[in-house]
Amino acid sequence: MMRIKRISPFFYAMLSLVITSCKKIEVVKKPNVLLICLDDLRPELKSFGATHISSPNIDAFAETGIRFRKHFVNSPSCGPSRYTLLTGQFGPVGNNALFQRADIMNEGTQKVDKSMPAWFKSHGYTTVSVGKVSHHPGGRGGKNWNDSSIVEMPNAWDKHLVPVAEWEHPRGMMHGLANGEVRVKSGEMDVFQTVAGDDNVYPDGAITNEAIRQLNSLAENTNIPFFMAVGIIKPHLPFGAPKTYYDRYNGVVFPEIKYPQKPKGKTTWHGSGEFMRYHRWGKNPNTDPEFADDVRRHYAACVSYADAQVGKILAELKRTGADKNTIVVLWGDHGWHLGEHGIWGKHSLFEESLHAPLLIHHPEMKNKGASTDAIVETVDIFPTLCDLAGIEIPEYGHGVSLKKIVADPNTTGHDAIAYNGKASTIRTPTHRMILHKDGFVELYDHTSTEKETKNVAGQHEELVEELTYKLKTRLD
Repeated sequence: MMRIKRISPFFYAMLSLVITSCKKIEVVKKPNVLLICLDDLRPELKSFGATHISSPNIDAFAETGIRFRKHFVNSPSCGPSRYTLLTGQFGPVGNNALFQRADIMNEGTQKVDKSMPAWFKSHGYTTVSVGKVSHHPGGRGGKNWNDSSIVEMPNAWDKHLVPVAEWEHPRGMMHGLANGEVRVKSGEMDVFQTVAGDDNVYPDGAITNEAIRQLNSLAENTNIPFFMAVGIIKPHLPFGAPKTYYDRYNGVVFPEIKYPQKPKGKTTWHGSGEFMRYHRWGKNPNTDPEFADDVRRHYAACVSYADAQVGKILAELKRTGADKNTIVVLWGDHGWHLGEHGIWGKHSLFEESLHAPLLIHHPEMKNKGASTDAIVETVDIFPTLCDLAGIEIPEYGHGVSLKKIVADPNTTGHDAIAYNGKASTIRTPTHRMILHKDGFVELYDHTSTEKETKNVAGQHEELVEELTYKLKTRLD
């Protein structure tokens, strides 16, 4: 007969301690990141003080996060602005900025720092992009932007998607109008359009539907955090949106255009070439007030249409339950002139081209619904997301984390710089200085009623010298 040894009470006590300790050990998943990019969106939303605009979904989201009312992009054009967002660094001035970076990476002759999605990927995140996140929707080159051998951001995304639907290819989708109309020649495509139908009659409907599918799939895997970026095309030209959004503005009185005259003297003014090359029925908004009003209403309709897509994406995030552990950022890639300084478009270094909305939500933040007047830049978003997610901030970035401002909206910001091919600029709480490549200087006093209509550089030589030093130091 086998003899069973007696197990001591001490052994039971130790075993119980080990089991209890194991139960307390939980692997906490890093927070997810959802980045929503909107193209050509001015900070003209109800949550930013524009009472004539219908933007209920973004406004509701603003009440869950913090509004950066003085966020400035680092370049007034899609490609270079998105370069700064996705790399956290200043870069080339052309729309092919990220493709230039990709060429250097492919050559392998020079070290290239990791992009934001690549950085998160290296820290265990699944990275997915849908729509226009980099300059080309879908992130590929070639004639129709669908050549998989030419990648805009190598090694960045696990998936980089764009559903072209009836618009044939990503290039067609980028400048598409209703029901599959593709731009062949700008002059033969209407600058604005209103067509009856649901959200899917324009390209952003397909982008949103795909974003919802991807978000649903990512949320199912509760063990791996995701970094997902969604790029909505509107309100980019041409201004096309379903009629229901245009109808929201029936009877709505729009505010007068501020400073509508072309500025005198040397400035970064331009002739609105991107806008003017579209079919405009022979009309010019600078000389035809009724046409100018209609342009502004169609732009507003596109904002409301884009707002609806944002609402659908955020609703899906909440439906999945992933919202409880997801940092959400809503970012406009630059501003857009609607007649200010006689410009219809972006590309200048005036306030209207560089001022864009930025909203950040963190599930654990305490100041929900707050706003801040701290000056911040697009290059700050990369380090901020790292800081909020609890992962290492790379040393090679040109921005700073905004986590302290998220925690306390009264925290001071910092000067913002920007550039295009002809000049660079620095924005302080009181002034904007623009330094042209030939040395000419524009200085505008934002504490005055004239704002950016009166060049006061000749009256403030010491300030010009100080700001020139700051600007060159950061860009160098």
